[in-house]
Formats: sequence, structure tokens, C-alpha cells
Amino acid sequence: MKTKYNYLTSLRKMVGFRLVIILMLQLTFTPSCKKLVEVEAPVTGVNADNVYQSDATASAHLVGIYSNLGGLLNGASGISVQSGLSADELKLWSGSTDAKHKAFYQNALNNSSNLTNWSAYYFCLLQVNSAIEGLTSSTSLTPGVKSQLLGEAKFVRAFLYFYLVNYYGDVPLILTSDYRINSTIGRTVKNLVWDHIIADLKDAQTLLTDKYVGANVLVNSTERSRPNKWAATALLARSYLYTSQWASAEIEATAVINNTSLFDTVSISNGVFNKNSKEAIWQLQPTNTNQNTGDGNTFILQNSPNNSQPFYINNALLNAFDSADKRKIGWVGKFVSGADTFYFPYKYKIYQSSSLMEYLMILRLGEQYLIRAEARAQQNKLTEARNDLNVIRARAGLPNVTADEKASLLAAILQERRVELFTELGHRWLDLKRTNNVDVIMAIVTVQKGGTWESTDQLYPLPLADLQRNSNLNQNLGY
Repeated sequence: MKTKYNYLTSLRKMVGFRLVIILMLQLTFTPSCKKLVEVEAPVTGVNADNVYQSDATASAHLVGIYSNLGGLLNGASGISVQSGLSADELKLWSGSTDAKHKAFYQNALNNSSNLTNWSAYYFCLLQVNSAIEGLTSSTSLTPGVKSQLLGEAKFVRAFLYFYLVNYYGDVPLILTSDYRINSTIGRTVKNLVWDHIIADLKDAQTLLTDKYVGANVLVNSTERSRPNKWAATALLARSYLYTSQWASAEIEATAVINNTSLFDTVSISNGVFNKNSKEAIWQLQPTNTNQNTGDGNTFILQNSPNNSQPFYINNALLNAFDSADKRKIGWVGKFVSGADTFYFPYKYKIYQSSSLMEYLMILRLGEQYLIRAEARAQQNKLTEARNDLNVIRARAGLPNVTADEKASLLAAILQERRVELFTELGHRWLDLKRTNNVDVIMAIVTVQKGGTWESTDQLYPLPLADLQRNSNLNQNLGY
């Protein structure tokens, strides 16, 4: 078997193990995730100016950001779990003793601690802003490297703010690494945050290469782990959809779909979520050498649900699938214990293995068809919208949708998003909110989960400690 390609391994060969460790120390310079709202000055492990004196060290800084980003997205504290518990996708084992998981599950979060990864988002933003500043001012980098890395940083900043604005509403728009400025910034209205997300993605489209590149950035790669122009385009299509800019969402999604040399849908049984799958637009490589993805390790039940693996698929999601749906067969696993059967997300097939076969899927082509279908339906392009929707349904072994009325077609698209994108980085939770269905659905679901739904629960709370440190921050309603 060939030696598995890994950016961190390649970078160690290029710049030496010690330098990578020093860079990692710089990237994690504060204990307990003291991030942008702190007043104290950061203590750095290496002069930031030196990082951007060579292509190799600058690239290493971005790799460090991806490593931290993977920790935010993956596993039991990642986006798929938190959003799946908040919505109607995941059921929490009744014997769970984890108060944090129970708070998400019963829509009963509070502001007493950083339950929702707020600090982790802003820590990554601090790294990204530092990278943008260093790359912009550097005069030592190869022009192609500088352009690619700056595009990557702007893309990641847009990606982080996409989740922040969806989870919290108005959020501090942090665009600098200067702690003196950041420590007093208040919340920016979400429309302006969206404007900046879109501006960063447009910049990223211009700066990023249209190919996939390797660790040294200048050489093309078969790995899809560094974002390129098409990743920026895919996230831009999603951002336009979320901001009701239907024509623009259609244009950007079409650009990705039409790039058939790079992208295609993959059959359900043929490894959609495999590393470097042709459906993948952007994936993250694992940093844990004993597993492939944190989500696979979290979701694939090895026993009946327990405190180590307390999550399984909610009946509401299980019943949303047509009985003939290939996704129910291929993407839903089951663990049988006596008379009990527990169903779990099985998009990732590997629980633990040091052989890298799967990467965490962040953006993929299937979503782009559904983005374009919805954008077209909203513009009354019903035939074209049906065609896009039916591409996804045909892959799932389902008959074509024949809806010829806008409202029913939009409902069919939302249903398809539910069963196509389940437990993938929060789609269902965000879809319920952006389509104004959250109160109707969650008023029923939260009671079934043992909680009480309030409309204010659709936004997560800011941590109390951050509110106490920064008098210009205010809490979301209901907390």
C-alpha cells in the first residue's frame, strides 16, 4: 500500500519538524481558549513577521489553521452533533450524564459557560486575521503562493462567519488580530456580516487557483484538502441562497455543477465520502492518526448507546426516508441489541483505522444541485428546478418529482435536503431556521425530547465570561 499523503507530513519534510512545532505553539498561544475578547496581549512563540518570509512557513501557518478547524467541526463537540441534537436528527441516549449534550438536545442552553464553541470560532478567526495581515504585508513570498494562501485565509474567514451568523445572529465582526481593538468590539448586525462573508468569498474566488494544490501550494494535487476557487464558489452559492439572492445563487451553483472535469455525483454505494471523491469540493484531512473522521468515530455505534457513544438517529429522521431510498440503505447503519435496534448515521464507514480512506466532507456537489433547485424554484423556473431535484432523487433510486406549483416544489426540495444532507455540519438545523419552519417543527420535537421550546432558542447564547469581559457585547434574547 502506498504511503498516505498528509500535509503535515509533507511540511515536516520541507521545513523540519521543529519549525512546525514552533508554529503550532504560536497558533495556540493562549490557555483555555482566551481569544479575541481578552484584554491581555498574546504571548507568541515566534515572531509573526518571520512566518511570512518563506513559502514553506507561510503554508505551515495555514495548515495549522486547518488542524484547529477540524477540531471545531468534528466529533462529539462538533457542528454535526450540536446541530443534530438541537434539531430533529439525533436522539440522545436516555442514560447520558453529559449535561452539555442534554442542553443541546432539550434546547435548554444557558449562558453560564462556552457550551457552543464560541471561543473556538474566534480563536480560529484570530489565526486567520493574523494570516491575512502577514500575507498582505509580505514581500518575500512567491506571488502564486501569496495569492493562494491569502485566498485560503479569506475563504476560511467567510466559512467561520457563516456559522457564527447562523448560530448567534448579530456577532462581533473581527477583522484584525489586534487584541486592543478586538477586546471592545460589539455585535455587528447580521446583514453587514453577510455582506462581509460575500465580499471575502468574492476575493477568494479571484485569489485562489482553480486546481487543487499540495503542501507547497505551487504543485497541483489529487488531494482536495486545500480550498480552491470552486470551494469559494460553492460557499458563495450557499451564502446567496441564505440571503435570498436567488439569481446569484443559481449562477454560482451552476459554475460548480458545470465543471464536470473536476466534479460529478457519486453513487450511494461507491464512496461519496471517500477521500478525494469526485463529489468532494472541499474536505479536511484527519489529524488523529487512529481514526479517519471524528464524525465516523462518534456516530458508528460499536455497542448499544452509552456515555461514550450516546447519539443515534431520531425516529423523525428515520421515518422521513422513503422505504426505497438508497440513502436509507447505504447511509444509515444499525446496531441490534436483543429486541432493540439503534440506527446511526453511516455516511462515514470507518470507526477507527490508521489507513486513511475517508476525509471529513465540508462541501460537496450534491448540495449544489439542491441550492440551484431552490434558487430556480424561487425564481419560478419550476421545470429547471425539478430537473435539479431529480438528479439527486435519481441517484437515491427514487421517482421524479412532478410538482408543478412553487410552494409544493419548495417543500419537496426542503424534504430532499433533509434526507440528503442529514448530520452533515448542521444543514437541517440551519434550514429550519432560514425557511421559518423552526417554531412549528421544534414546538413539537422539543417536547418529545423532554424540553420546552421558545422561539428564542433558535439562536445560541453568548458565553457569560465574554459578556463580563466586554461591556459592548449583549446577550441574545431569552438567556
